[in-house]
Order: sequence, then C-alpha cells, then structure tokens
Amino acid sequence: MSSQDLGTVRTNVPARLDRLPWSKWHWMIVIGLGTVWILDGLEVTIVGNLSGQLSLKGSGVDITQGQITGLGAALYVAGACVGALFFGRLTDRFGRKKLFMITLAVYLIATAMTALSFTAWWFFAFRFLTGFGIGGEYAAINSAIDELIPKKHRGRIDIVINGTYWLGAAAGALLTIPLINHLPVNVGWRLAFALGVVLGLVILLVRRNVPESPRWLFIHGRDEEANRLVDGIEKRVASDTGTPLDEVDQYMTIHQRKSIGIIETLHGIFARYPKRAVLGFSLFVGQAFLYNAITFGFAQILQTFFKTPPGHAGYYFAVIAVGNLFGPLLLGPLFDSIGRKVMIAGTYILSGVLLLVTAWLFDAGHLDATTLTACWTVVLFFASAGASSAYLTVSEVFPMETRALAIACFYAIGTAAGGITGPLLFSKLVSSGKVSETALAFIIGAALMIIGGIVEIFLGVKAERQSLEDIASPLTQQQDDDADGSQPSGQRSPSPQPAM
Repeated sequence: MSSQDLGTVRTNVPARLDRLPWSKWHWMIVIGLGTVWILDGLEVTIVGNLSGQLSLKGSGVDITQGQITGLGAALYVAGACVGALFFGRLTDRFGRKKLFMITLAVYLIATAMTALSFTAWWFFAFRFLTGFGIGGEYAAINSAIDELIPKKHRGRIDIVINGTYWLGAAAGALLTIPLINHLPVNVGWRLAFALGVVLGLVILLVRRNVPESPRWLFIHGRDEEANRLVDGIEKRVASDTGTPLDEVDQYMTIHQRKSIGIIETLHGIFARYPKRAVLGFSLFVGQAFLYNAITFGFAQILQTFFKTPPGHAGYYFAVIAVGNLFGPLLLGPLFDSIGRKVMIAGTYILSGVLLLVTAWLFDAGHLDATTLTACWTVVLFFASAGASSAYLTVSEVFPMETRALAIACFYAIGTAAGGITGPLLFSKLVSSGKVSETALAFIIGAALMIIGGIVEIFLGVKAERQSLEDIASPLTQQQDDDADGSQPSGQRSPSPQPAM
C-alpha cells in the first residue's frame, strides 16, 4: 500500500514529553503496560513447573513431560514470534493503544482455552495462540513505553519493566506448589492457567486509561489530538509534582502520512541502520536461547539429575526468579548513568563466563539441586539485566515509524533462532540423562551470550539520556529551512501532490 501524504507540521511534542519530571501519571503507564511481562513469566514458569503433573496419568491430557517442555515450549515461542511480526506491523500502522488492547484479549482467550485442554493437540494449539498474543504484546508495549517515558528515565524503566518477567516467574513457581500438592491431578494445572486469566483481566482494567502515543499521533496526521493529549498530561504531571513546567522551544518538522508502506519500513530498519540490525539480532539470539531453554527446562533438570519431586521444583525456581528480578532492579539505573554500551556488554559477557563455570561444576559432579540453583541465580542476576537491555536497544535505536515492527523483527528472528531451538535442543539433551550433554547446552547458551556482549562493544549505541528522535530521526522528518523554534506546534503547511 502506498503512503498517503497529509502535509507537514512543526511540533515540539517529543521535547515536551522528554522534559517531564517523574510523576504518578508515569507510574500508571508502567503498571498498565509493563505488567505484561509478569504474564509472560507466569505462563512460561507454570508450564515448566507443571510439566511433571500434567504428564501424569489422570491429568486429563495424554502428553509426556518431554512434549510439554520441548514441542509445547517451542510452539509457544513460535506463536510469540508470529504474533510479534503480525501485530508489530499493525501497531505501526493503526496505533499503539488499539493493538495493546487487542493483544491482551488474544492472550486471555487462549490461556482460558489452554485450561480446558483435553488432548495434546488442543494444548499445543492454544499454547501457540497464547504465545501469539504475548508476542504481539512485546511489539505494542515496548514501543508505547519508550514513547511515553522521559528520556532521562527511559533506560532504567525499560530495563526494570522487562525484568518484571521474573516477578511473574516467582509467582508462577510458588503458585504451582499448592496446586500440585493439594489438588487432584486433573484440577491443579487447570487452575494455574485460570490464574493467568484473572491477572490479565486486572491488567486490562488498568490499561484502559493508558493513552495513545502522542508521537504516533502527530506523524499520522493527528497533531491536534496529540497536542491536546500532551496538554492534559502536562497539567496532570504539574499537579502531581507541584512543579511548574518550563516552556519548550525544540521543534521538528514532520511530513505527515496516513500510512507508511512495508517496504519503506523495512528499508528504514535494515538498509538505513545495518550495523544496528546486526546488534539487535546478536543480543536477541543470546538471551533467547539462554532464557527459553532454562525457564522451560529447569524443572526437568532437577527431576532428571537430582530426583527432585515435581511438587518441589517451584521452590528452586522461585529462588532463581528472585535473583533475576533483583538484577534489573539494582543494575537498571546504571544503564542511564554509566551508559548502555558498558552495561550491556558487561552483563552479557559476565553472565556468559559465569555460566561456563556453572557448566564445568555441573559436568564435574560438584553440584546438587541447591548449589545448581545458587549458581543459576548468580548467572541470571546479570543475564536478566542484559536480556532486558536487548528489548531496550531495539526499541530505541530505530526510527519512530518502524519501532514496533523493529521490535517484532528482532524478537521474532532472534527468538526463532534461540527460543525455538533452545527448548527443543535442551529438552533432548536433558532427556538423555547424560550430565555431559546437559552441560553442553549450558556451554552453548554461555557462548551466545558472550558473542552478544562482544558485538555490543563494537556496534553498541550510546543512547542514554537522549531523545528517541536524536538517536534515530523519524523517516518522515524534514530539515527546517526557516525555523527559529518560534512557530507554534501544530501549524501545518500544504501537502504536496500525494506520492504514488
């Protein structure tokens, strides 16, 4: 479809949003949008920890543990990849708000249907659709968050929000314990999935109050709506903080278009910024292999090598989840102060090296269930901040018009390479019952993380405390020929002849 020109407009909306002090309004954005990662963590952990019970005779589904942690996990991730690409394109075209409401609805319906599974094919189908909704969430939510959070807070907030995946993981791990131990085998796992639906409904209620991205609005010809929206945000923030806001005289000229073609969008990602494309791919592959393999397969490792009862795996995973949560919380501020390149490279390489040490200890027989959990907790303390930074990177280093699709592309490409391969390979190696083969899976994950860190050293972008438009100018931005910064935002000039 060809783009439709709507004229040009000079706007200071990005600068107005970036100069806002932190307020209650920003917390509403964080809660309404950021909680999606809790859902993802809950979903992945529940499946991993319930795999033992779900595979038991009498569960209501004829399925093996290897199928759940292997094929089931891979289908969930595949669904997330497809959903990210499908909804990512729609998010750039139709807006952030419409899509982050639709994607959450898809998740809710698919999760409810998973709880009603009666055969393996039903379970697999709705695990795919659950991932489909979650993948769409990643594209819509990351783009909206970065466009609404002020530049000086964007790094730490993005890192922390992505890290809340582990709050969901800890909750999922702990919730599965009573459900497995105190309820009939065909009931507990169904209630676990139903809890995800309840949490999703609560998030849906909060999310209704999150606005459309003003940045998306002014690019797509709705500059008056964008200005009214920012006016309202400024009044609320000033009221919440009790601080008057400074005037903003930083303007940019945008050649508005109703839609932007897919070819131009992809060109704006891969041809305009090829080095950043390599960077995004490298970061996503490493973290996707590591995390999808371990989160889906950790309970299987405990049960296979340490004979941990299915009902106790959740305790160990909760410890790992807490370590993962504290990584982004404690390290997140450093991504804005010390900087992106140092922190991203450091967390990737350090977590990879620590994982190599863990693989050596595991292969040598020096670990038991407790000490293996301790090792993984330390490894993932650093890796979780690194993994969160992958999403931060691809959401801020590409042009506004491509943001959601860029997130979707790198999530899909990287996760397909690491997140689908990881669970399948990991499940096969663990199922062999050979310590050396499981250690090999650790080594592969470590190597990919280290490679990602090295790529960051050479191709990383110093995006800390910079406006999104300074990091990557919009495709529709025009150079100001006569601007002195005094022309009011929203003033239009006539449109040229529409492009064909």
